[in-house]
Amino acid sequence: MRTLHELKKFVALPTSRRAISIEAVITLGVARVLVLTVPIRWIARRLERQATLPHARPGEAGDIVREVGWAVRAAAPKTPWKSACLAQALAGKWMLGRRGLDSTIRLGVAKDADGNLQAHAWLCAGDTILTGGAQVRRFEPIGDLE
Repeated sequence: MRTLHELKKFVALPTSRRAISIEAVITLGVARVLVLTVPIRWIARRLERQATLPHARPGEAGDIVREVGWAVRAAAPKTPWKSACLAQALAGKWMLGRRGLDSTIRLGVAKDADGNLQAHAWLCAGDTILTGGAQVRRFEPIGDLE
């Protein structure tokens, strides 16, 4: 935590939110290392093999999806490393997969004002965008990582 105020806010969270926040920070760190060191095609192949076993009851799935999305979005700006859109999407996907829930990483591209190509990744669970949603409208989807 960067400040005493943030530490106090973290300690005041319910135990379940503290736990999922810690999981999000760790998973974001792993995702960041992989994004920097491993080709995306290798990551994509591993994502395709990620088993999703239905251990969440149907009524719980929406709550779990919202909690994972919250945890990743809340943790990302507080990590000491850059937790950009692809790392956030990967972390959220892995966290949902561990809970037996499917999700999709959507990849998109757009040109900035100078004509330079930009890329973006966002995580979707059904119709819900969990990470990267603020910028989605600017980007044309080019592919999904299931």
